[in-house]
Amino acid sequence: MQPVIKRILDIEWEMFDAVENAGGRANCQDDWQTFEKQRGSQLRAWNSTMLQSYVSDLEEALQEGRNLMTEKYAYMMKHTSPVEYEAIKDRLPVLSGEKNQLINEIAAVQVKWLEALSQRYPCVCGHGRLIHSSQEPIFGTSFETYLKGELATYSMETLQQYQAYVKELLSQGKNLNEDVLNYTCLAYGYTSIGDAEQKLRAGIFQ
Repeated sequence: MQPVIKRILDIEWEMFDAVENAGGRANCQDDWQTFEKQRGSQLRAWNSTMLQSYVSDLEEALQEGRNLMTEKYAYMMKHTSPVEYEAIKDRLPVLSGEKNQLINEIAAVQVKWLEALSQRYPCVCGHGRLIHSSQEPIFGTSFETYLKGELATYSMETLQQYQAYVKELLSQGKNLNEDVLNYTCLAYGYTSIGDAEQKLRAGIFQ
């Protein structure tokens, strides 16, 4: 594992552990192995510039006493729990118009990428979050809402690096979500997304 990824995971886990939920501590806050697999797979799909920028965000947040995991879940509440969000929104950093535009542009591409993946790998993708914010709140937090909440915690520098990488992958006909999903399947012992899809269709779980 790259040292920068390990550092990110260590800081994020510390922050995640400290998140206070209205309904009490969540089971996932005591599940490091799943956290490392899921979050580590996402980070492994990033380029070095994104990783370096984001670890700087985390280090700065630590110095300021901010918990980016808490902020991420709070931003999500705008869609999942709008009444509760109104009560806490003044405690969150205000998102500029420019930042919101970057968030929406990145999310739009990644939603389309995930839509394409769900057509190719319905069983694998079916084990993840539903794709669209419009599917909430009945079915829980969607990929779109979760992504936007997370992107809202990134600095402008990190968001700009993220968008640049998304554009680079688009120009190459590549799919960042596919890279993340492939790393995730490898983390769970499959040889590829295709291998995971075939085994899940057959009812074989690693």
